[in-house]
Amino acid sequence: MLNRRQMLATTAAIGATAVTRNASAALAPAAQANGLYETYMNEVFALAPEFATTLGLDTGAKAGYRAKLSDHSLAGRARSQALNTSMLQRLKAIDRKALTGLDATNYEAVLYGIDQEETAAKRFAYGDLGLPYAVNQLNGSYHDLPDFLDSQQPVESKEDADAYLARLSGFATALDQESELVRHDVAAGALPPDFVIAGTLKQMGALRGAAPDKVVLVASLVRRTQEKKIAGTWGADAAKIVAEKVYPALDRQIALFESFKAKAVHDGGVWRLPDGEAFYAQSLANQTTTTMSPAEVHKLGLEVVGDCTAQINTIMNANGMTKGTVGERLQAMFADAKFRYPNTDEGKDKLITDLNAKLAVVTKRLPDYFATLPKAPVVIKRIPPYTESGAPGGYYQNASLDGKRPGAYYINLRDTAEVPSWTLPTLTYHEAIPGHHMQISIAQETNLPLIRRIGGYNAYVEGWALYAEELAVEMGLYDNDPWGHIGQLHDAMMRGVRLVVDSGMHAMRWSREKAVAYYTGTLGDPESGAISEIERYCVWPGQACGYMIGKRKILALRERTKTALGGKFDIKAFHDAVLKSGALPLDTLAEVIDSSIAAVKV
Repeated sequence: MLNRRQMLATTAAIGATAVTRNASAALAPAAQANGLYETYMNEVFALAPEFATTLGLDTGAKAGYRAKLSDHSLAGRARSQALNTSMLQRLKAIDRKALTGLDATNYEAVLYGIDQEETAAKRFAYGDLGLPYAVNQLNGSYHDLPDFLDSQQPVESKEDADAYLARLSGFATALDQESELVRHDVAAGALPPDFVIAGTLKQMGALRGAAPDKVVLVASLVRRTQEKKIAGTWGADAAKIVAEKVYPALDRQIALFESFKAKAVHDGGVWRLPDGEAFYAQSLANQTTTTMSPAEVHKLGLEVVGDCTAQINTIMNANGMTKGTVGERLQAMFADAKFRYPNTDEGKDKLITDLNAKLAVVTKRLPDYFATLPKAPVVIKRIPPYTESGAPGGYYQNASLDGKRPGAYYINLRDTAEVPSWTLPTLTYHEAIPGHHMQISIAQETNLPLIRRIGGYNAYVEGWALYAEELAVEMGLYDNDPWGHIGQLHDAMMRGVRLVVDSGMHAMRWSREKAVAYYTGTLGDPESGAISEIERYCVWPGQACGYMIGKRKILALRERTKTALGGKFDIKAFHDAVLKSGALPLDTLAEVIDSSIAAVKV
């Protein structure tokens, strides 16, 4: 998924902004808005050059971005906030009442995110929107840049290889800049909990442990220059940068995190941070695009857990699993050798082969449910071993807009015991098709303004992917697979558990251990996977709540459409209405669906 921090880690050229605003004042509001979106995205790319590379837009006039990295310093954060303030002012200068149809939808979608960012920046002296810690087991240049350089940085020519070396050198600068951010935020009261510090240090150590000439940062450049027959001493040059610049900066960051250990506390909830209750409320609002309170989120989670537990129990009883609680029976399924791939490279290769077979089956059934299909292909990749210890079970990386890089579904294979075969179909439908890859690729392939094609709202994006998991049941993908259907319900229940433990830790002061115990007891998951999940919620408050809240909204809108249209209801048309409008706040999505209903009724 796209990283909002990447997209907003930029600054505005104030003089150029003033000229643009004055020049567009005479334009119609719709043209004004579309011109502003384009201007803003160019401002974004100017100081978030990695974002241009991710999208495949670092060509032509933007080719120079390929050798640059964002400014990760405290000053860079301030410039990002200045751009956001500037963008909010420019948006509000447009006559919103004069916008109709898709123009109005685009405006509301852009405004919501900019306004959320502005509210958070003005109130809290630490962190980014909803992210209290600049560097942790899931975020930071040490975590992101090695895979970015390996999988997204182009190496097609000598110029590209030189750009790779420039960014590799900039990696050291980024590490020191982020260390500055961390010091500032810790001084403001945002010291990560002890287990986050430990997990972060473990992963930093995994990257640091390789010899400079063997680390992925060097091996990737060597392999790709050899493949393209680009002459040069690329391996030696890259290893020198790693040894003399990157590793010393990483050592400084490691030493900084080591220095925090003595004063770190074990409480994982943001309630303990300055103005922590408000920080969590802001995070929930941003991640769910609703005004739900922590108590309402908690209550909904318990209801979801109860409903899924009953459904799983019914399937288990029908298949001879009758003893113990549902959690205990799920635990037995996790432990059952017949569902487990060998925890070897060969076993993991076989697992990925089997997932590709699942993709082939679901792809054939898509035309029965969707009028619009993604053009971009999707590939399945293993999460890099140097970050897998703290990474989630799976995640999606968007395809480039130029069509040169496919979408990628990353799966965590640190231990195959955590991913038995009955859990894999629903994860695949979530991350790839008809989930993230389908939704994000279709949005990118529309004629929407660029900011809308690549923007994301968690409740919509994750809500769609969770809706896609349930749609797979309707598509008949579990008709002869009761164990896979249990896996689908298990993962739906897990999203209910997330509502319970996220609100539990951040608002109700649950301990990490209480959250892990509830997670494992309810879901039957191995403790190692549960710990990674719980620790993820501690550094990304509210994010885990968007899935179920978004899914329930999409299902409710589908029922509203069916009720309103009766025999005229068309599932393909409903999916088009949801997907072709791009990612939206949930209330704005409801307006889009109401408009689609009205259009059919005419």
